[in-house]
Amino acid sequence: SHIVYALSCLQNHVWVDVTHHNASLPPLAIKNPECLGLIRQLERNNDVGAQHYCVLKDACIYFYAGIRSTHALGGIYLHGYAITEQTLGSKRSVIEAKPPSEEFKTFYLCADNGADNNRWIAALKTSISKWLPLHQAIHIFMNSPLEETRM
Repeated sequence: SHIVYALSCLQNHVWVDVTHHNASLPPLAIKNPECLGLIRQLERNNDVGAQHYCVLKDACIYFYAGIRSTHALGGIYLHGYAITEQTLGSKRSVIEAKPPSEEFKTFYLCADNGADNNRWIAALKTSISKWLPLHQAIHIFMNSPLEETRM
C-alpha cells in the first residue's frame, strides 16, 4: 500500500507501523473510525476526481475502492495540516487540507454535499488537533534531557 506521508522524518515513526497495519484491513475493520463515507479527491484546477470510500483514523485518511474492499488503495497522513472550507472554480464548496510547510502537497477533498463536507471538516480538525505536530514533538524530544526520555 502506498501511503503519502506528509513528513519525511516519519519513516521510522511508530505511526508508520500503525498506518500500514490499518491500510491492510478492510474499511469496516478499522477500530473506532473518526469519520467514514464517500470522498472525491480533486486536483487544484478542476473538480473531477475519483470518488473513494474513505475512513479517517488518527489524522490519516484511508482510501478504498469501495466499502467491500479488502485493503486500502492508499492514504494521506495529515498531521500538522490545517483544514478549511474553500470554493473551487465551479463555486462548489470543498475541503482544503493545507500542509505545515510549502514542500508538502495541499489536498482538496469533496464529500457528496455541504452537510457531509461539514461533518468531514469537523472530524478532520478534531482528529488532527489530537496530535502535536510531529516536527514539534521531535524538536521537544531532541531537546529534552536524557533522564526524561528513559523508560
